Amino acid sequence: MHKIVFLDRDTLAPHIRLRRPAFAHDWVEHPRTAPAQLLERLADATIVITNKVPLRAELLAQLPALRLVAVAATGTDCVDKAACAAQDIAVCNIRGYSVDTVPEHVFALILALRRNLLAYREDVLAGEWQRAAQFCFFNHPIRDLRGTRLGIIGKGLLGERVAALGRAFGMEPVFAARKGCAPAEGYTAFDEVLATSSVLSLHCPLTASTRNLIGMAEFRAMSCTPLLINTARGGLVNETDLVRALDEGLISGAGFDVTDGEPPADDNPLLQAAARRNVILTPHVAWASDEAQQTLADQLIENIELYVAGTPRNLVKATD
Repeated sequence: MHKIVFLDRDTLAPHIRLRRPAFAHDWVEHPRTAPAQLLERLADATIVITNKVPLRAELLAQLPALRLVAVAATGTDCVDKAACAAQDIAVCNIRGYSVDTVPEHVFALILALRRNLLAYREDVLAGEWQRAAQFCFFNHPIRDLRGTRLGIIGKGLLGERVAALGRAFGMEPVFAARKGCAPAEGYTAFDEVLATSSVLSLHCPLTASTRNLIGMAEFRAMSCTPLLINTARGGLVNETDLVRALDEGLISGAGFDVTDGEPPADDNPLLQAAARRNVILTPHVAWASDEAQQTLADQLIENIELYVAGTPRNLVKATD
């Protein structure tokens, strides 16, 4: 009999249906779980579901019954995968569920910022239209996307889908090579992408090598004062440097769905800048359309069922 514990059920919307696995089991779910509650809640669990609750080596060493960590997301940086491998604990994740919702959110941010929708909306609410001497007014620049370069960092499924949408708008998508590396076929040198893109969109995982991937040196290399869009992970961009880049006009705007540490602290630099007209900060919801959440929930249970049946899928390696 498996005991399944979902540590943070509230990371899925309450109206999303999460069916129970089709095998004998005990099911326990918690809205959220604090670090101090982990050991007690997982003491006899054989399968744990986590979205963002960290599972580190010290905790895992005290869970001899645990056999599977089912991550209710694509990113697995919340799990010590090396420790899991050492204890023969399988780790699986969700894949391909957000191929529409994230790219659509990316372009919602791009279009809103490129066309200054927030600024014009504020003007209308402040009475600027009523006071205008003609049928329209031009308080803020409006820029088209056609003919501009879309720099994409991360050539996975989401990066490819963002590129496809960019082509539909008449943009020129280019994929950045790894920082400091010569570009392979299908990639453009990292520095060239920074220097020539009108929009930069991040779609890479957060690892030791990608933390602070974008900092002051990179901002100063952005010759086209691009929009910077981040729907991936907050730690990819140094947020203090981001605010400085906005102050110095090195970028024309920022559309972020993530922060370095979530929820952000009150003194988070990006949160402090969120009221600017050229900044849009959304609360890590790019992935969260109803359709995508339901796909995630269904795949999550299928992953667990396939593992128990002896045919696991979406297994994550210790080095991933």
